[in-house]
Amino acid sequence: MGARVRVSARVSGSVSGSVSDSVGASGSAGETNGLTGGGGISRLRRMADPVSQELFARASKVIPGGVNSPVRAFRAVGGEPIFIKEARGPILVGADGTEYIDYIGSWGPMILGHARPEVVSAIQRAAEKGSSYGAPTEAEIAMAERIRDAVPSMEMSRLVSSGTEATMGALRVARGFTGRDLIVKCIGGYHGGADYLLVKGGSGLATLGEPDSAGVPPAIAGTTAVVPYNDPYALELLFNERGDEIAAVIFEPVAGNMGCIPPDPVWLDALRTQTQNHGALLICDEVMTGFRVAWGGAQALYDIRPDLTCLGKIIGGGLPVGAYGGRADIMEKVAPVGPVYQAGTLSGNPLAVAAGLQTLELLLRPGVYEDLEHKGDQVQALIEQHAGAVGVPVTVQRVGSMLTAFFRAKPIRNWDEAADTDREAFGRWHAALLKNGAYWPPSQFEAAFISLAHDADALAKTGGAFEAAFAAL
Repeated sequence: MGARVRVSARVSGSVSGSVSDSVGASGSAGETNGLTGGGGISRLRRMADPVSQELFARASKVIPGGVNSPVRAFRAVGGEPIFIKEARGPILVGADGTEYIDYIGSWGPMILGHARPEVVSAIQRAAEKGSSYGAPTEAEIAMAERIRDAVPSMEMSRLVSSGTEATMGALRVARGFTGRDLIVKCIGGYHGGADYLLVKGGSGLATLGEPDSAGVPPAIAGTTAVVPYNDPYALELLFNERGDEIAAVIFEPVAGNMGCIPPDPVWLDALRTQTQNHGALLICDEVMTGFRVAWGGAQALYDIRPDLTCLGKIIGGGLPVGAYGGRADIMEKVAPVGPVYQAGTLSGNPLAVAAGLQTLELLLRPGVYEDLEHKGDQVQALIEQHAGAVGVPVTVQRVGSMLTAFFRAKPIRNWDEAADTDREAFGRWHAALLKNGAYWPPSQFEAAFISLAHDADALAKTGGAFEAAFAAL
Protein backbone atom coordinates (compact mmCIF):
# COMPACT_ATOMS: atom_id res chain seq x y z
CA MET A 1 0.00 0.00 0.00
CA GLY A 2 1.02 3.66 -0.09
CA ALA A 3 0.85 6.19 -2.90
CA ARG A 4 2.91 6.00 -6.03
CA VAL A 5 5.08 9.04 -5.47
CA ARG A 6 5.71 11.51 -8.28
CA VAL A 7 9.45 12.04 -8.68
CA SER A 8 10.27 15.58 -9.80
CA ALA A 9 13.30 17.64 -10.70
CA ARG A 10 11.67 20.96 -11.50
CA VAL A 11 14.01 23.91 -11.98
CA SER A 12 13.27 27.49 -10.92
CA GLY A 13 14.42 30.33 -13.11
CA SER A 14 15.12 30.19 -16.85
CA VAL A 15 16.16 26.52 -17.09
CA SER A 16 13.74 23.62 -16.82
CA GLY A 17 13.86 19.88 -17.37
CA SER A 18 13.44 16.43 -15.93
CA VAL A 19 16.02 14.12 -14.40
CA SER A 20 16.40 12.34 -17.73
CA ASP A 21 17.23 15.67 -19.44
CA SER A 22 20.53 15.87 -17.56
CA VAL A 23 22.18 12.71 -18.91
CA GLY A 24 25.74 13.61 -19.72
CA ALA A 25 25.38 17.14 -18.36
CA SER A 26 28.00 17.55 -15.72
CA GLY A 27 30.18 20.45 -14.64
CA SER A 28 33.34 20.74 -12.63
CA ALA A 29 33.03 20.59 -8.88
CA GLY A 30 33.16 23.97 -7.21
CA GLU A 31 31.49 25.97 -9.98
CA THR A 32 28.98 28.56 -8.82
CA ASN A 33 25.91 30.17 -10.29
CA GLY A 34 26.87 33.75 -9.56
CA LEU A 35 24.97 33.98 -6.28
CA THR A 36 27.75 34.38 -3.78
CA GLY A 37 28.19 38.11 -4.19
CA GLY A 38 31.66 37.93 -2.69
CA GLY A 39 30.41 36.72 0.67
CA GLY A 40 32.16 33.39 1.20
CA ILE A 41 31.13 30.79 3.72
CA SER A 42 34.09 31.78 5.88
CA ARG A 43 32.27 35.09 6.56
CA LEU A 44 29.09 33.45 7.72
CA ARG A 45 29.86 32.98 11.41
CA ARG A 46 26.34 33.77 12.57
CA MET A 47 23.32 31.64 13.36
CA ALA A 48 23.64 30.33 16.88
CA ASP A 49 21.88 32.20 19.66
CA PRO A 50 23.90 33.22 22.74
CA VAL A 51 22.71 30.20 24.75
CA SER A 52 23.74 27.81 21.97
CA GLN A 53 27.07 29.61 21.59
CA GLU A 54 27.78 29.04 25.27
CA LEU A 55 26.75 25.39 25.05
CA PHE A 56 28.87 24.89 21.94
CA ALA A 57 31.90 26.36 23.69
CA ARG A 58 31.37 23.93 26.59
CA ALA A 59 30.79 21.00 24.25
CA SER A 60 33.93 21.73 22.23
CA LYS A 61 36.04 21.15 25.34
CA VAL A 62 34.76 17.62 25.92
CA ILE A 63 33.31 16.40 22.59
CA PRO A 64 35.32 16.39 19.32
CA GLY A 65 34.13 19.38 17.32
CA GLY A 66 31.46 19.99 19.94
CA VAL A 67 29.04 17.50 18.36
CA ASN A 68 28.44 13.76 18.30
CA SER A 69 27.95 13.57 14.53
CA PRO A 70 29.93 15.84 12.17
CA VAL A 71 27.15 17.37 10.06
CA ARG A 72 25.56 18.84 13.20
CA ALA A 73 28.50 21.23 13.57
CA PHE A 74 27.17 23.54 10.79
CA ARG A 75 30.64 23.80 9.26
CA ALA A 76 29.25 23.22 5.76
CA VAL A 77 27.16 26.38 6.08
CA GLY A 78 29.72 28.47 7.90
CA GLY A 79 28.01 28.82 11.24
CA GLU A 80 27.78 27.34 14.70
CA PRO A 81 25.05 24.88 15.66
CA ILE A 82 21.79 25.69 17.35
CA PHE A 83 21.32 23.46 20.37
CA ILE A 84 17.87 21.93 20.88
CA LYS A 85 16.14 21.40 24.21
CA GLU A 86 12.86 19.82 23.10
CA ALA A 87 10.59 19.10 20.14
CA ARG A 88 6.91 18.56 19.45
CA GLY A 89 5.03 17.92 16.24
CA PRO A 90 6.86 19.78 13.45
CA ILE A 91 8.63 22.11 15.89
CA LEU A 92 12.17 22.15 17.29
CA VAL A 93 12.72 24.37 20.32
CA GLY A 94 16.18 25.89 20.59
CA ALA A 95 18.13 26.19 23.80
CA ASP A 96 17.04 29.84 24.09
CA GLY A 97 13.35 28.97 23.55
CA THR A 98 13.19 29.97 19.87
CA GLU A 99 10.91 27.72 17.81
CA TYR A 100 11.79 26.40 14.36
CA ILE A 101 9.83 24.44 11.76
CA ASP A 102 11.86 21.23 11.54
CA TYR A 103 12.94 19.78 8.19
CA ILE A 104 15.60 17.45 9.57
CA GLY A 105 13.28 15.09 11.43
CA SER A 106 16.28 13.53 13.20
CA TRP A 107 17.58 12.79 9.68
CA GLY A 108 14.49 10.81 8.75
CA PRO A 109 12.97 8.81 11.62
CA MET A 110 10.39 11.36 12.75
CA ILE A 111 7.89 10.73 9.97
CA LEU A 112 4.99 11.17 12.42
CA GLY A 113 6.45 14.34 13.93
CA HIS A 114 8.10 14.74 17.32
CA ALA A 115 6.67 13.34 20.54
CA ARG A 116 3.66 11.72 18.87
CA PRO A 117 1.47 10.80 21.86
CA GLU A 118 0.85 7.18 20.79
CA VAL A 119 4.58 6.57 20.36
CA VAL A 120 5.44 8.26 23.66
CA SER A 121 2.87 6.06 25.42
CA ALA A 122 4.28 2.93 23.77
CA ILE A 123 7.77 3.79 24.99
CA GLN A 124 6.51 4.54 28.49
CA ARG A 125 4.62 1.23 28.70
CA ALA A 126 7.69 -0.67 27.54
CA ALA A 127 10.00 1.17 29.94
CA GLU A 128 7.77 0.32 32.88
CA LYS A 129 8.49 -3.35 32.14
CA GLY A 130 12.25 -2.89 31.93
CA SER A 131 14.54 -1.11 29.50
CA SER A 132 16.61 -4.09 28.29
CA TYR A 133 16.62 -7.85 28.90
CA GLY A 134 19.40 -9.41 26.85
CA ALA A 135 16.89 -12.14 26.02
CA PRO A 136 14.37 -12.69 23.20
CA THR A 137 10.89 -11.15 23.33
CA GLU A 138 7.61 -11.68 21.48
CA ALA A 139 7.73 -8.07 20.27
CA GLU A 140 10.86 -8.87 18.23
CA ILE A 141 8.91 -11.58 16.42
CA ALA A 142 6.10 -9.14 15.75
CA MET A 143 8.59 -6.67 14.27
CA ALA A 144 10.17 -9.30 12.01
CA GLU A 145 6.71 -10.38 10.85
CA ARG A 146 5.66 -6.80 10.19
CA ILE A 147 8.82 -6.19 8.17
CA ARG A 148 8.34 -9.40 6.17
CA ASP A 149 4.74 -8.52 5.35
CA ALA A 150 5.63 -4.98 4.25
CA VAL A 151 8.90 -5.86 2.47
CA PRO A 152 8.43 -9.33 0.95
CA SER A 153 12.10 -9.62 -0.08
CA MET A 154 12.99 -9.70 3.65
CA GLU A 155 11.92 -13.27 4.33
CA MET A 156 14.07 -13.31 7.46
CA SER A 157 15.60 -10.37 9.32
CA ARG A 158 17.96 -9.60 12.20
CA LEU A 159 17.50 -6.55 14.43
CA VAL A 160 20.53 -4.47 15.36
CA SER A 161 21.04 -1.06 16.97
CA SER A 162 21.91 1.22 14.06
CA GLY A 163 21.93 1.57 10.30
CA THR A 164 25.70 1.12 10.31
CA GLU A 165 25.32 -2.21 12.07
CA ALA A 166 22.69 -3.21 9.53
CA THR A 167 24.94 -2.55 6.53
CA MET A 168 27.90 -4.21 8.23
CA GLY A 169 25.83 -7.31 8.95
CA ALA A 170 24.43 -7.46 5.43
CA LEU A 171 27.84 -7.15 3.82
CA ARG A 172 29.38 -9.73 6.12
CA VAL A 173 26.71 -12.29 5.31
CA ALA A 174 27.03 -11.45 1.60
CA ARG A 175 30.73 -12.20 1.75
CA GLY A 176 30.11 -15.35 3.75
CA PHE A 177 27.40 -16.55 1.38
CA THR A 178 29.32 -15.90 -1.85
CA GLY A 179 32.83 -16.68 -0.62
CA ARG A 180 34.03 -13.44 -2.23
CA ASP A 181 35.59 -10.31 -0.74
CA LEU A 182 34.97 -7.35 -3.06
CA ILE A 183 32.03 -5.05 -2.45
CA VAL A 184 30.78 -2.28 -4.75
CA LYS A 185 29.26 1.02 -3.66
CA CYS A 186 28.45 4.30 -5.37
CA ILE A 187 30.61 7.40 -5.33
CA GLY A 188 28.91 9.76 -2.88
CA GLY A 189 26.87 6.98 -1.32
CA TYR A 190 26.98 6.69 2.45
CA HIS A 191 26.22 3.39 4.17
CA GLY A 192 27.49 3.95 7.69
CA GLY A 193 30.82 4.16 9.45
CA ALA A 194 32.44 0.79 8.70
CA ASP A 195 36.00 1.16 7.39
CA TYR A 196 35.33 -0.43 4.01
CA LEU A 197 32.29 1.83 3.47
CA LEU A 198 34.15 5.11 4.01
CA VAL A 199 35.44 5.11 0.45
CA LYS A 200 34.20 7.98 -1.71
CA GLY A 201 31.40 8.55 0.78
CA GLY A 202 28.66 11.17 0.93
CA SER A 203 26.80 12.54 3.96
CA GLY A 204 29.16 13.90 6.61
CA LEU A 205 32.22 12.97 4.56
CA ALA A 206 30.96 15.13 1.72
CA THR A 207 30.12 17.89 4.16
CA LEU A 208 33.70 17.86 5.43
CA GLY A 209 35.07 17.86 1.90
CA GLU A 210 36.92 14.60 2.50
CA PRO A 211 36.38 11.75 0.04
CA ASP A 212 37.74 9.20 2.47
CA SER A 213 38.43 8.91 6.19
CA ALA A 214 41.79 8.86 7.89
CA GLY A 215 42.40 5.70 9.87
CA VAL A 216 41.20 3.33 7.15
CA PRO A 217 44.06 1.01 6.11
CA PRO A 218 44.61 0.84 2.34
CA ALA A 219 44.25 -2.93 2.47
CA ILE A 220 40.71 -2.55 3.80
CA ALA A 221 39.82 0.24 1.38
CA GLY A 222 41.04 -2.05 -1.38
CA THR A 223 38.16 -4.44 -0.72
CA THR A 224 35.72 -1.78 -1.98
CA ALA A 225 35.21 -0.70 -5.58
CA VAL A 226 33.14 2.32 -6.59
CA VAL A 227 30.99 3.37 -9.53
CA PRO A 228 29.03 6.57 -10.17
CA TYR A 229 25.36 6.53 -9.14
CA ASN A 230 22.95 6.15 -12.06
CA ASP A 231 25.74 4.90 -14.37
CA PRO A 232 24.86 1.44 -15.75
CA TYR A 233 27.78 1.50 -18.18
CA ALA A 234 30.39 1.94 -15.46
CA LEU A 235 28.71 -0.86 -13.52
CA GLU A 236 28.80 -3.16 -16.54
CA LEU A 237 32.47 -2.40 -17.15
CA LEU A 238 33.37 -3.19 -13.53
CA PHE A 239 31.51 -6.49 -13.62
CA ASN A 240 33.13 -7.42 -16.92
CA GLU A 241 36.54 -6.84 -15.36
CA ARG A 242 36.04 -8.18 -11.82
CA GLY A 243 32.67 -9.90 -11.71
CA ASP A 244 34.02 -13.15 -10.25
CA GLU A 245 35.46 -11.21 -7.27
CA ILE A 246 32.35 -9.21 -6.36
CA ALA A 247 30.36 -10.39 -3.34
CA ALA A 248 27.72 -7.65 -3.44
CA VAL A 249 26.66 -4.26 -4.66
CA ILE A 250 25.19 -2.02 -1.97
CA PHE A 251 23.21 1.01 -3.11
CA GLU A 252 20.61 3.55 -1.99
CA PRO A 253 17.47 3.13 -4.12
CA VAL A 254 16.99 6.88 -3.73
CA ALA A 255 20.27 8.55 -2.96
CA GLY A 256 19.94 10.71 0.13
CA ASN A 257 23.49 11.32 1.27
CA MET A 258 24.52 13.46 -1.69
CA GLY A 259 21.15 15.15 -1.65
CA CYS A 260 17.95 13.55 -2.90
CA ILE A 261 18.70 11.84 -6.23
CA PRO A 262 16.10 9.48 -7.70
CA PRO A 263 17.22 6.42 -9.67
CA ASP A 264 17.01 6.04 -13.42
CA PRO A 265 15.04 2.92 -14.41
CA VAL A 266 17.90 1.66 -16.58
CA TRP A 267 20.22 1.93 -13.56
CA LEU A 268 17.94 -0.20 -11.44
CA ASP A 269 17.66 -2.79 -14.20
CA ALA A 270 21.43 -2.91 -14.57
CA LEU A 271 21.99 -3.42 -10.85
CA ARG A 272 19.73 -6.47 -10.80
CA THR A 273 20.94 -7.88 -14.13
CA GLN A 274 24.66 -7.54 -13.45
CA THR A 275 24.52 -9.02 -9.96
CA GLN A 276 22.40 -11.96 -11.08
CA ASN A 277 24.56 -12.66 -14.11
CA HIS A 278 27.75 -12.74 -12.05
CA GLY A 279 26.55 -14.50 -8.89
CA ALA A 280 26.81 -11.40 -6.69
CA LEU A 281 24.18 -10.19 -4.22
CA LEU A 282 22.22 -6.95 -4.51
CA ILE A 283 21.87 -5.08 -1.21
CA CYS A 284 19.28 -2.32 -1.03
CA ASP A 285 20.18 0.21 1.69
CA GLU A 286 16.77 1.48 2.78
CA VAL A 287 17.88 2.87 6.12
CA MET A 288 16.64 6.25 4.89
CA THR A 289 13.92 5.30 2.39
CA GLY A 290 12.40 2.35 4.23
CA PHE A 291 8.78 3.23 5.12
CA ARG A 292 9.62 6.84 4.18
CA VAL A 293 8.88 7.02 0.45
CA ALA A 294 6.18 4.32 0.52
CA TRP A 295 4.84 1.52 2.68
CA GLY A 296 7.35 -1.19 1.82
CA GLY A 297 10.01 1.37 0.98
CA ALA A 298 11.61 2.32 -2.31
CA GLN A 299 11.66 -1.28 -3.46
CA ALA A 300 7.87 -1.26 -3.41
CA LEU A 301 7.83 2.09 -5.20
CA TYR A 302 10.23 1.01 -7.96
CA ASP A 303 9.50 -2.73 -8.04
CA ILE A 304 12.99 -3.79 -6.93
CA ARG A 305 13.67 -7.31 -5.62
CA PRO A 306 17.05 -7.24 -3.84
CA ASP A 307 18.72 -10.19 -2.16
CA LEU A 308 19.29 -8.28 1.08
CA THR A 309 17.85 -5.07 2.54
CA CYS A 310 18.99 -2.75 5.32
CA LEU A 311 16.51 -0.76 7.42
CA GLY A 312 16.75 1.72 10.29
CA LYS A 313 15.41 5.13 11.32
CA ILE A 314 11.61 4.82 10.98
CA ILE A 315 11.42 1.21 12.24
CA GLY A 316 12.68 2.50 15.59
CA GLY A 317 10.26 5.40 15.89
CA GLY A 318 13.09 7.75 16.80
CA LEU A 319 15.06 5.34 19.00
CA PRO A 320 18.32 3.62 17.95
CA VAL A 321 17.59 0.63 15.73
CA GLY A 322 18.54 -1.13 12.52
CA ALA A 323 17.70 -4.33 10.70
CA TYR A 324 19.06 -6.36 7.85
CA GLY A 325 17.40 -9.25 6.11
CA GLY A 326 16.53 -10.93 2.87
CA ARG A 327 16.30 -14.33 1.27
CA ALA A 328 15.97 -17.12 3.81
CA ASP A 329 18.80 -19.18 2.27
CA ILE A 330 21.16 -16.22 2.75
CA MET A 331 20.00 -15.27 6.23
CA GLU A 332 20.33 -18.87 7.42
CA LYS A 333 24.09 -18.35 7.11
CA VAL A 334 23.88 -15.99 10.13
CA ALA A 335 24.82 -17.34 13.60
CA PRO A 336 23.63 -19.25 15.52
CA VAL A 337 22.35 -21.38 12.62
CA GLY A 338 25.18 -20.47 10.25
CA PRO A 339 28.88 -19.59 10.23
CA VAL A 340 28.55 -15.79 9.78
CA TYR A 341 28.81 -14.28 13.23
CA GLN A 342 26.94 -11.18 14.33
CA ALA A 343 25.70 -10.20 17.79
CA GLY A 344 24.66 -7.16 19.80
CA THR A 345 23.91 -6.48 23.46
CA LEU A 346 21.00 -4.14 22.74
CA SER A 347 19.73 -5.76 19.53
CA GLY A 348 15.94 -5.89 19.65
CA ASN A 349 15.83 -3.42 22.54
CA PRO A 350 12.24 -3.45 23.87
CA LEU A 351 11.87 0.34 23.93
CA ALA A 352 13.03 0.74 20.33
CA VAL A 353 10.88 -2.17 19.15
CA ALA A 354 7.82 -0.75 20.93
CA ALA A 355 8.35 2.68 19.38
CA GLY A 356 8.89 1.14 15.96
CA LEU A 357 5.86 -1.11 16.05
CA GLN A 358 3.62 1.78 17.10
CA THR A 359 5.06 3.99 14.37
CA LEU A 360 4.45 1.36 11.71
CA GLU A 361 0.92 0.80 13.00
CA LEU A 362 0.17 4.49 12.52
CA LEU A 363 1.71 4.48 9.04
CA LEU A 364 -0.75 1.74 8.05
CA ARG A 365 -3.69 4.13 8.38
CA PRO A 366 -5.46 4.95 5.10
CA GLY A 367 -4.22 8.03 3.27
CA VAL A 368 -0.95 8.43 5.15
CA TYR A 369 1.38 8.31 2.16
CA GLU A 370 -0.98 10.34 0.02
CA ASP A 371 -0.87 13.01 2.75
CA LEU A 372 2.93 12.91 2.84
CA GLU A 373 3.06 13.22 -0.95
CA HIS A 374 0.75 16.24 -0.82
CA LYS A 375 2.83 17.94 1.86
CA GLY A 376 6.01 17.21 -0.08
CA ASP A 377 4.51 18.72 -3.21
CA GLN A 378 3.51 21.84 -1.26
CA VAL A 379 7.03 22.36 0.12
CA GLN A 380 8.55 21.83 -3.31
CA ALA A 381 6.14 24.31 -4.87
CA LEU A 382 6.93 26.91 -2.20
CA ILE A 383 10.66 26.64 -2.85
CA GLU A 384 10.16 26.94 -6.60
CA GLN A 385 7.74 29.83 -6.25
CA HIS A 386 9.99 31.98 -4.10
CA ALA A 387 13.24 31.07 -5.88
CA GLY A 388 11.62 31.87 -9.20
CA ALA A 389 10.27 35.18 -7.95
CA VAL A 390 13.80 36.52 -7.45
CA GLY A 391 15.49 34.61 -10.28
CA VAL A 392 17.55 32.25 -8.14
CA PRO A 393 18.32 29.04 -10.09
CA VAL A 394 17.34 26.08 -7.91
CA THR A 395 16.56 22.49 -8.82
CA VAL A 396 14.27 20.72 -6.37
CA GLN A 397 14.45 16.93 -6.43
CA ARG A 398 11.91 15.03 -4.39
CA VAL A 399 10.61 11.55 -3.77
CA GLY A 400 7.55 11.73 -1.54
CA SER A 401 8.44 13.41 1.73
CA MET A 402 12.21 13.63 1.20
CA LEU A 403 13.71 16.34 -0.97
CA THR A 404 16.72 18.55 -1.69
CA ALA A 405 16.91 22.07 -3.06
CA PHE A 406 20.07 22.05 -5.16
CA PHE A 407 21.53 25.46 -5.91
CA ARG A 408 22.10 24.69 -9.56
CA ALA A 409 20.03 25.24 -12.71
CA LYS A 410 20.26 21.65 -13.94
CA PRO A 411 18.98 18.34 -12.52
CA ILE A 412 21.31 16.10 -10.53
CA ARG A 413 21.98 12.42 -11.29
CA ASN A 414 25.21 11.62 -9.43
CA TRP A 415 27.87 12.90 -7.06
CA ASP A 416 29.82 14.96 -9.61
CA GLU A 417 26.67 16.87 -10.48
CA ALA A 418 25.71 17.29 -6.82
CA ALA A 419 29.15 18.75 -6.16
CA ASP A 420 28.61 21.24 -8.99
CA THR A 421 26.31 23.44 -6.90
CA ASP A 422 26.64 26.88 -5.34
CA ARG A 423 27.34 25.91 -1.74
CA GLU A 424 28.13 29.49 -0.79
CA ALA A 425 24.61 30.53 -1.77
CA PHE A 426 23.17 27.50 -0.01
CA GLY A 427 24.97 28.52 3.19
CA ARG A 428 23.52 32.03 3.09
CA TRP A 429 20.06 30.66 2.29
CA HIS A 430 20.33 28.27 5.22
CA ALA A 431 21.28 31.10 7.58
CA ALA A 432 18.34 33.18 6.38
CA LEU A 433 15.96 30.27 6.88
CA LEU A 434 17.09 29.89 10.48
CA LYS A 435 16.67 33.62 11.05
CA ASN A 436 13.09 33.25 9.80
CA GLY A 437 12.22 30.16 11.82
CA ALA A 438 12.91 27.20 9.50
CA TYR A 439 15.50 24.56 10.46
CA TRP A 440 16.81 23.06 7.19
CA PRO A 441 19.59 20.43 7.02
CA PRO A 442 22.93 22.27 7.35
CA SER A 443 24.49 20.76 4.22
CA GLN A 444 23.78 20.91 0.50
CA PHE A 445 24.39 17.17 0.45
CA GLU A 446 21.62 16.09 2.83
CA ALA A 447 17.94 15.45 2.16
CA ALA A 448 15.24 17.33 4.03
CA PHE A 449 12.31 15.43 5.55
CA ILE A 450 8.66 16.29 5.97
CA SER A 451 6.41 14.72 8.60
CA LEU A 452 2.71 14.10 8.98
CA ALA A 453 2.78 16.79 11.68
CA HIS A 454 3.61 19.54 9.16
CA ASP A 455 0.18 21.13 9.17
CA ALA A 456 -1.16 24.15 7.29
CA ASP A 457 0.23 26.58 9.86
CA ALA A 458 3.72 25.04 9.68
CA LEU A 459 3.67 25.12 5.88
CA ALA A 460 2.47 28.73 5.84
CA LYS A 461 5.33 29.76 8.13
CA THR A 462 7.72 27.77 5.95
CA GLY A 463 6.53 29.68 2.91
CA GLY A 464 7.27 32.95 4.67
CA ALA A 465 10.74 31.72 5.59
CA PHE A 466 11.44 30.68 1.98
CA GLU A 467 10.28 34.06 0.69
CA ALA A 468 12.56 35.94 3.08
CA ALA A 469 15.53 33.62 2.55
CA PHE A 470 15.50 33.81 -1.24
CA ALA A 471 14.97 37.56 -1.12
CA ALA A 472 18.10 37.77 1.06
CA LEU A 473 20.20 36.24 -1.72
